[in-house]
Amino acid sequence: VPLLFSAVFGAAGAYLLPKFYVSRRRKSFQKKFLDELPNAVEAIVRGVKSGLPLNDSIRVVAKEVKEPVRSEFARVLDQQAVGKSMQEAIQILFERVPLAEVNFFVVVIAVQQQAGGNLSEALSNLARVLRNRKTMQAKIKAMSSEAKASAMIIGGLPFIVGTLVSLTSPTYLMPLYTTTIGYLWLGIAALLMAMGLFVMNRMIQFDV
Repeated sequence: VPLLFSAVFGAAGAYLLPKFYVSRRRKSFQKKFLDELPNAVEAIVRGVKSGLPLNDSIRVVAKEVKEPVRSEFARVLDQQAVGKSMQEAIQILFERVPLAEVNFFVVVIAVQQQAGGNLSEALSNLARVLRNRKTMQAKIKAMSSEAKASAMIIGGLPFIVGTLVSLTSPTYLMPLYTTTIGYLWLGIAALLMAMGLFVMNRMIQFDV
């Protein structure tokens, strides 16, 4: 590969690969958090119904539920230990995990802290909403699996065909790798494939 193209590919990889890695780690963290959040809310409901204060109920969650919810709720308690109010500490939870489900939880706690009301009933309704949203997301994932499979097949087909052609006729695709016009067409093909995969990916994204 010419030095100029190597520099371009290297710069693009140095910029995109870390973003891709961090994005995948963030999505994995958020998925695990959402899977455990309804259980945490229900644990708070049981604590409140049994007569425990909200702080003690959150402390139970910080000790018993799975990661990463346990660490995030423990951080809420740490924020209170340094003098922040419950509303301020819960708001920091949303800043660290900016998801709609977490925002629902923050709003319920904030409203109860300011206006009072039946906290256990409000959190019970929230837990039911969270589980319904999770069920809906699972249905959407199942419905969009066909489109995802099509995208994978279409994206992998050029590489499979190129490999098979190279095995049967090793010199047939040589101009793509040895001439300037070949590099140009490879770049155009990569751009068009990226655009197509991006469009297909956006077509199967749904907001619940």
